[in-house]
Amino acid sequence: MSETPPNFTWLPDLALRSLGGAVVWANDETFAEKENLISPGPSQYRPATFGHKGQIYDGWETRRRREAGHDSAIVRLGVPGVIRGIVVDTAWFKGNYPPEVSVEAIEVDGYPTAGQLAADTGWTPLIERSRVHGDTRNNFEVHSEDRWTHVRLNIFPDGGVARLRVHGEGRPDKRFLGIGPMDLAALENGALVLDCSNRFYSSPHNLIFPGLAQVMGDGWETARRRDDGNDWVRIRLAGPGRVRLAEVDTSYFVGNCPGEAALSGLRADGQWVELLPRTALLPDTRHRFLVDVADVVSEVRLDIYPDGGLARLRLYGDLA
Repeated sequence: MSETPPNFTWLPDLALRSLGGAVVWANDETFAEKENLISPGPSQYRPATFGHKGQIYDGWETRRRREAGHDSAIVRLGVPGVIRGIVVDTAWFKGNYPPEVSVEAIEVDGYPTAGQLAADTGWTPLIERSRVHGDTRNNFEVHSEDRWTHVRLNIFPDGGVARLRVHGEGRPDKRFLGIGPMDLAALENGALVLDCSNRFYSSPHNLIFPGLAQVMGDGWETARRRDDGNDWVRIRLAGPGRVRLAEVDTSYFVGNCPGEAALSGLRADGQWVELLPRTALLPDTRHRFLVDVADVVSEVRLDIYPDGGLARLRLYGDLA
């Protein structure tokens, strides 16, 4: 029986390349490129596949050290925020994984160079030097309410790591909020998916990712319902605000888009107010609906009827 993943893995991975994350520096990547650390999806492996530097690994792998020290890689988070947990995944690394790791984080303003980040002395430990296992998702809870923009993975003394997952909640730079209409449901603005009825095929967090979906798998898709109910997702907005425009995007969902959708918002008094009545949807279409509701809401519930998939949900408006 497989081990139940920790609760923090429900939260979005703030370091994903598809969110704008980047591995900006590593002291060594002799055997496998540092950029693989934040690739979406699990690491892949094909045995007896050799390049000029040996077996090809879908991860980050450094040379064998013949001197004191350790190896490090720095990741710029695609969405800065509060980190709730980290997964150091050593999938496929069995005789060449690092026996110990640690993770540090830093919040920096602006756009420092890789060299400046590596030399900065302001890094804060999130995970103290800890033992890890090979070919394993090594899970670490993080207990910090601080906002971070970068993390540094340290491996002792060398070896390979397939993926680094940094799960948490987006916290935007407040200087950029309130200067005009914004997407109140965007992960990068601080919104968060709280719950959903079903996530059989793909995660509801995809709904609030930046950019347009490129394939069906970039959205949220539920299992086929065999009852009289419907599927739904609840989203905490970036902050209490008024929704002016809703975009319900069914791009790439052709034979499996919902037949209809509705939106409701949660007011401060605990009452739900209708933002969009139950409305028919078309397949593979970006629908835009004006919302003529003055109420300030802090959460939104999207109901789809009866099931299916959506690429993105955008809720444009103003913070109250």
